[in-house]
Amino acid sequence: MSAPPGFRLLPGALDHAAQQSLAGVVLAAMEAAPPLHHQTPGGRRMSVAMTSLGPLGWISDAAGYRYVERHPGTGQAWPAMPQVLLDLWSRLADPDVPPDACLVNLYRGEARMGLHQDRDEADPAFPVLSVSLGDTAIFRIGGTARGGRTASVRLASGDVCLLAGEARLAFHGVDRILPGSSSLIPGGGRINLTLRRARPA
Repeated sequence: MSAPPGFRLLPGALDHAAQQSLAGVVLAAMEAAPPLHHQTPGGRRMSVAMTSLGPLGWISDAAGYRYVERHPGTGQAWPAMPQVLLDLWSRLADPDVPPDACLVNLYRGEARMGLHQDRDEADPAFPVLSVSLGDTAIFRIGGTARGGRTASVRLASGDVCLLAGEARLAFHGVDRILPGSSSLIPGGGRINLTLRRARPA
């Protein structure tokens, strides 16, 4: 199977200097808003540590999946989104309506993300824009029905991908990362940044 219509991959969209600069900003933001291993509504601890940038952040606990305005651990507003991410969104996703959430997923060791749809946003007409930093990920994407055929794609540091159109509600996830495939992130691992429009425009 090939990726569904609306999935766009831009390999090496960020050069090494841009990756280093963005990683530095994101790592500093993670100091202020530490990544957490959220619990799913069913009580399972997620292997991926997560935080957010922008007006809204995504969290999960016994009450469900949702966007909130403050970090659940610190009680503080989420750090601002770097301008480079806002510029990418404007160029590749929507020039008129800015993103209001950027999920920051930290993958280390055996961390993975099971197949899921991004359905917590008010209007799925807005795409999801994903930026990879650090170790290469084995990304899996299928169709809009659970249990269908899937395609596997390697996402390396600096790659950017867009889920729009039919692909916006495609099931997708991360099977694993390839430890040591990048030296960008101190201590190793992968940071994935996904920009969304969570609230109505």
